[in-house]
Parts: sequence; structure tokens; C-alpha cells
Amino acid sequence: MKIAIEGCAHGELEKIYESIELLEQKGNLKIDLLICCGDFQATRNEKDLRTMAVKPKYRQMGTFYKYYVGEKIAPILTIFIGGNHEASNHLQELPYGGWVAPNIYYLGYAGVVNYGGLRIAGISGIYKPYDYCKGHFEKPPYSESTKKSVYHIRNTEIFRLKQIKSPLDICLSHDWPRGVYNYGNVKKLLKAKQFFEEDIKKNTLGSEPCEELLFHLKPRFWFAAHLHCKFSALIPHKGDNGDECTKFLALDKCLPKRKFLQVVDIPHDENEKLELLYDLEWLTILHYTNHLTSVKPHMNPLPAPGCDERWDFTPTEEEKYFILQKMGGNLQIPQNFDASESDVPSLKRGLSINHQTRELCDKLGIDDPMTLFEGYPSPGTVETLDLNDSSCTDDLTFGDSANENSFSLADSEKDESESPQSCGKIALVLPPPKFSDSLNEELEERSESDISRELEEDKSSEQALFVIDESPKRPVEEEVAKTITGPKKFKRRNKDIYWNNDE
Repeated sequence: MKIAIEGCAHGELEKIYESIELLEQKGNLKIDLLICCGDFQATRNEKDLRTMAVKPKYRQMGTFYKYYVGEKIAPILTIFIGGNHEASNHLQELPYGGWVAPNIYYLGYAGVVNYGGLRIAGISGIYKPYDYCKGHFEKPPYSESTKKSVYHIRNTEIFRLKQIKSPLDICLSHDWPRGVYNYGNVKKLLKAKQFFEEDIKKNTLGSEPCEELLFHLKPRFWFAAHLHCKFSALIPHKGDNGDECTKFLALDKCLPKRKFLQVVDIPHDENEKLELLYDLEWLTILHYTNHLTSVKPHMNPLPAPGCDERWDFTPTEEEKYFILQKMGGNLQIPQNFDASESDVPSLKRGLSINHQTRELCDKLGIDDPMTLFEGYPSPGTVETLDLNDSSCTDDLTFGDSANENSFSLADSEKDESESPQSCGKIALVLPPPKFSDSLNEELEERSESDISRELEEDKSSEQALFVIDESPKRPVEEEVAKTITGPKKFKRRNKDIYWNNDE
């Protein structure tokens, strides 16, 4: 199965699909699935845009709304997780996942689905230790604090994912798992991102909960984004069947001359239909851990070995059969997207209940977190939304290109104060994805100095290209939007995003 992996989408859905279409034409292939690793920005309207934790001048509507209202239809099944720049009020309607537009599926706070026989798991948000053990207490209207904490990972989702025992093929996170840089070309990483060095030395770059999941779940592949660079690694595990490994790949954000998109070829059971299914093990875990769901703004203790209650929720065969019966014996995810219901306040406090969440909760016998707010007072005083918020310093704008093969980042290279008005409209032109039938063909397109430098850096490893293919001794077949460049000039305004407590 050929799967396109996207790093940070940043609302440029239309351009991502255009890049995939060009790739298919040039490579004479068919992409079966698109996976986006966060910062998807499913903004439907101005109200959604105001919930994003970015500076007002960086709040761009993007192109998702065209797919939401039906102006366009996603040409390929798209699965995504949330990051730290999202329309949080929209995604909170789907805590257990659901369709945000036809053919575009969100995995929820955490989730597992099946597609063509592949098990795909994901965790949304980023890790901040001061919110990790709390419930999901945030709700619209957000304060200046909660519009940031709403996308912080919680221990409940990590606990639930740790109950999974059946093998996973793919795991998604926005954060990198902490420590993955120890298993790849860290020298090359630091050439591109010099300011990672201190955190790498202290082993604080990345998410500690995702690191725990990585070594607990041992998936075949792990994809991530967030740090706006491409990086690959091979993480070894000790398994029951001998040595195993996870192939890790992080990608950049959707901008010209960035490595934001790559195609991987993952063998799957060809007898399985290419349809999106609920995962029975995951649904069973959700049902039997429903009592752990919390919307309180304080510590949410979870059961552990030695306590007086059940702490191991790995489903038994009897429990899975019981849930299968509750689902009517059908695990196919229904095509029940309905844009007309999404903006309708359904509760006394003006909160929205998405009909997809309601239907799933009714079948499984679990709680929609939004309904729990009805019996719980609002935490603290609700602050007004500050339109001068400075929570994000990452410049997302760039200039027009002279033609489709010539790209300019002139506007984004300028100081922010020079042309704030230019942020009102983005003219985005992406480079055509590069497809090569062999490693030699790809190398011929590079300069001799580029090739020698690249091979010198990675002469003991093939991870620089990181073409993922389970077939033995298979040459490089897919490499998208790959451009070898020298070390990038570090801009101080981009440094802040990696140390800001809320980014």
C-alpha cells in the first residue's frame, strides 16, 4: 500500500493534494492513503480561526473550509491527528475521532483504526508536564490559558494506548518521541537545527509519554512532525520473536523547498478491502476505561499495579466479543459526516455535541466529555480572547514565485515588522514533488559537491533517504519534494517556538 506522509499541514490542504496529484502523474502510481501528523488546522469559519493559539496576523483560513462545505472533495482518504495549532473548538466535538469533511478523518484525542489490514494509531497534541495528569477541562469559550492547554496530551490517552497488546503497524504523534535523535544522524540534524543541541544534551527534546509508547507498543513505523525538519531513525527493540525495530520519520511543514511530503510503501493484506474500520481492541479499551474520563481541572489519578481496582484493561476475547455485539457486528466507520449539525449549540452552556460522537457513545455506552460539563462548574474565571496574543512566533507567510519552477521565501525572510499587511493573503506555490525510479537517477540530479557531502555524512547508513519498504533489497522508489540544501541560517524569531512553554 502506498501511503503519503505529510508533516505539518498548516491549513494548506489544497496544495498538499495538488502535490500528490502531480506525484501520481509523474511517477505513474496511485496513492492509497494520506496521513497528516498534526497542525492540520480544520478551520471552518472565523470563529474556529479565533481558537487557534497563534498570533492574529498568522491566523490564516487556509483551504480546509472548501472541503468542509463541499466546494471540493478530498481526492484521497486522509487521516490526521491534532497538533498545537488547531481549530480546537472543532476538534473537541470529536474526542473519539470522526469525519471533519467527506473523506477526511480525525483520530481524536487518541485513536486506532484499521485500513486495508493496517492498524494505525495516533495521539493528538503536544506534551506539557503541568497539564499531563489533569482531565480535559477546557471548553469554549477559551481563556488565554485554556486555548493553549486544550491541545496538551493527557495521561488518560497514554494509559489507554498502553493497554494495546496486538501489534500496530503505524503510530502517529505531533511531538517527536524523546530520544529518537539517538538512533539517527544527529550530526546532520544539528546542522539544520543548531539550537536543538542543548536540549539533546539534556535529553529533553521531544515527548516523554511518546517515548514510553514507542518502546511499549513497538510499532513498525512511527511518523511525526512539529519540529519543522526531516529526520529519520531506526529504533531497535527486544521482542518475543527476536530483535524488532521501529522505523521513525519526521517531516517538515508545507512550504516551498521543505521536505514536507514522502511516500512510503507498506505491504498489507491484499485480500482486505481498502475501507476505514474501527479497531475492536481499541473500542473495547474505550468502553472498559470510560470511568477514567475526566473534565476536571485537577489531578486525574489512574489505576496502577497493587491498587484495589482493575488496572490492566487489555481486552479479553469475551470482552471484545461483547463490544462487537454492541456494534451490531459491524466495525465499518459510517460515512455520517453532516456539516449542518456541527455549528449547532446542543447543551445549556452553548457547547456543541457532534452527532458522530453521540452515535458512537450511544453504541459503546461511553461518555462524551462535552456532556460531562453539564454537571460540573466552569473552572476559574473565563478570560476574554486576546487578539494580540503572541503565543506563536513562527512565520508562516511567503511570497509569490515567478513561475512554477522558481520559488521565493523573500517575504518570510524579512523582519516581521517590515510588512505585517502581507500576511493577509498567502500566495502559495509548492515545488513539484520529485520521483525517481532508482537511487542513481536521483543522485544524477544533484551537484557533485552535494552528493559527496551527503554520502560522507551518511556513508554508514541509508537513513538519510529513509525510503520505507518492507521488500528486501529494493531500490529507492519514492522520494518527494527532496532538495539537498546547505545549513540554514538560524533566525531568532523561529527559535522561540521550541522553548515557549505553550508551543
